[in-house]
Amino acid sequence: MNLTLERYGVWLRSTVVCLCGALGVVSADVAEIPLAMSLLVPALLACGVRLYALRRPLPFALLWTLDAAVVVLTGLSQPVIGGDGADVMVEAIVGISIIAFQYEWATHPMAGAALAVLGAAVCALGDILSSPTHSPDLIPLVRIFVQVGLSRAAYLVVRARARAADRSATARAASRREAEVAAARRATEREYLATLHDTASATLLMVSQGDGRDWSWLPPRARQDLEALSAVPGFETGSVDLAALLDCVPEGEGQARVRLKTHIDGPLTMPSGPGLAIFNGVREAVTNVGRHAGVREAELRAWMEEDGAVVELSDAGRGFAPESVSVRRRGISGSIVGRMHAVGGSATVDSQPGAGTRVQWRWHAHTRASQKGDGAGVAGVHRSPGAQIHHTAAVRLIRGQLLYGAQLAVLLISLVWQFTMSLSQLTAYQHVYHPAWAQTAAFVCLAAVAATGGAYLLRGRRIPPRVRWWSLGSVLAVSAVCAFTLAPERLTGAEDWAFAVVGWHALFLLADLRVRVFAAFLGAHMGLNAAAVFLSGAPTAAESAVMGISAISNCGFQLSVGALMTHLLHGTAPAAGTAAAREEELRTRERIHETRQRDHKERYRALTATTVPLLVGLGHSVLSPHDEEVRLRCGVEAARMRRLFAESDAVSDPLLNELRACIEVAEHQGATVNLAVRGRPGEVPVEVRRELVDPVAVILGRTRSTARVTVVWTPRAVRVSVVSGDCAGGRGTGEVAPSHGRATAAKVTVVRTTRGGSVWVEAGWRRPAASGVDLT
Repeated sequence: MNLTLERYGVWLRSTVVCLCGALGVVSADVAEIPLAMSLLVPALLACGVRLYALRRPLPFALLWTLDAAVVVLTGLSQPVIGGDGADVMVEAIVGISIIAFQYEWATHPMAGAALAVLGAAVCALGDILSSPTHSPDLIPLVRIFVQVGLSRAAYLVVRARARAADRSATARAASRREAEVAAARRATEREYLATLHDTASATLLMVSQGDGRDWSWLPPRARQDLEALSAVPGFETGSVDLAALLDCVPEGEGQARVRLKTHIDGPLTMPSGPGLAIFNGVREAVTNVGRHAGVREAELRAWMEEDGAVVELSDAGRGFAPESVSVRRRGISGSIVGRMHAVGGSATVDSQPGAGTRVQWRWHAHTRASQKGDGAGVAGVHRSPGAQIHHTAAVRLIRGQLLYGAQLAVLLISLVWQFTMSLSQLTAYQHVYHPAWAQTAAFVCLAAVAATGGAYLLRGRRIPPRVRWWSLGSVLAVSAVCAFTLAPERLTGAEDWAFAVVGWHALFLLADLRVRVFAAFLGAHMGLNAAAVFLSGAPTAAESAVMGISAISNCGFQLSVGALMTHLLHGTAPAAGTAAAREEELRTRERIHETRQRDHKERYRALTATTVPLLVGLGHSVLSPHDEEVRLRCGVEAARMRRLFAESDAVSDPLLNELRACIEVAEHQGATVNLAVRGRPGEVPVEVRRELVDPVAVILGRTRSTARVTVVWTPRAVRVSVVSGDCAGGRGTGEVAPSHGRATAAKVTVVRTTRGGSVWVEAGWRRPAASGVDLT
């Protein structure tokens, strides 16, 4: 809005200087024209430089000096031109200029105020130089300061509504962003749980249930499961930071671990396709180092070149001859080279026996346009119907607030001008009106129109069409009455109070319509005044010039304000809505990306304590599925995962639902489990449920015969206990439950008792007194 107002102010002032200056020269004596031109032409050139500054910013001091030069040169032309034409021209140019200054310097109000004071001083000086024997006319000076006050007030009113629109749009966008982030988190959570169910959970459950079978499939299956669990979600579309991805490259486990020395010049932003291809290729290359290079160190470097990104992994191992590698070996051809070719990049492997190996990945930025799924460029993103609806709603909101502010500003101008300048003119020149009562009645009618429209506006309602058009007809009638009850030679002069104020009332009524409707009204208004003038005879050239200057400074200025309002409503508002939508889209993507990253780290951290070591051990044959303790640990982890799956179910009693999921795993392993519930279920926070159920899941995962689970609800507490007749591997009953990566302040007490082969575990939670949770 500020940029629009600045451009408007500069163009308005330059146009007025050009037109009114030309009409002022027309009204001057022929002998004075050269000297007048020597003052007005530099003023016009200063306006031209100011227009140029809209495209190429100039220093603050130079801009202010140019604006000051316009009013000074125009004011000095008043005594040169002389006569009524010079007075009207200077007042028009200086008056419009100081109004425009309030918009050009809207963000620097003191600069605009200083220019207004300078303009008033120049007008007074011009009056003194034109009539040395007379004191300066105070009416133009008062009018100047009224104009300055109204223009600044109007700006502040519109700015307040624009800021309100920004705040409302931001609040709505934040709500939508949180909803979209929550939806994305839910979708990612479902995908994560499905991945667990199809991979690690199924594998661990099969291990826990079987013995004496062929386990040759297990190591590769466990490695695949581990790869699926460690995959970072959220990079399917858009851009990624390759530097952040490379920080997540796994170094391997046990004997195959490779210590990476990294030198990464980040960030390395690129489309997700090549970013993930490089990441997966580096991961495969690191695995190959651990398996075949005979060394436990490698160096990983990454940097951005002018035309793209380069990543390099090198080791000082035994090396090999790339041409001798069998085509059936997919590590290099598929995981490294093939992946990069698929995304428009390249990968090279340089190695010789005894000289180490260097693998280099390159991606060139010019291939960005050909990458499918790259949604980073907002301008090319196809918006969903929902996004289009939100964008339309944002535009409607901004447009409504700007319209409301503009109508308030115009209403303020109408009332203040009518009851200050117009009222003083009406009372001072009662003797020149014929009849005077008609002018007074017109004044009252105009005030009634403003009051009626203002009543609707201040109540937040639109003016009904019938009221609008009746009011507009009344305003046009006021124009006709005032034009034909005043002597033609006095029209647009000091005695004509209505000519300058009628247009403001009409603009207030027509603010929400296209500017052509308001232009038609102004044409009718000026046509009535012109008819009144020409009915009494054709005016002289000087009189026509004076009337033209008055028409430009009043009706022309009002028309420009109407055009500005139309541009704000139909140009600035959609542009602001589009910019807000693009910014919000980027913020939403960033939030979703950050949230997915954070959630993934939390989930993976939770699995790192128990699940990941099992998969790593099984995948590298460090742990044997023939070992009873290994199978028991797998049963415990399978029960914990089933509890995690049940956590996302929409049920009336989540705690009981999660317990039943753990019981189901135990029953799959051949155990018989009885469940008893006492008391009235209540609400328990999810963090507390995890701490309550996990000890039970550990015991059930190790039970092979019978167990009994009991849930007891009391008004202020809940207790969950399990009794196992044969908890195999009793040392495992002390396993610590993971918190799934989330800090919890839940004060859950766990009591364990072992007697012979039987184990009894009870987990209890007492509701804090101030929590407000009613377990009854």
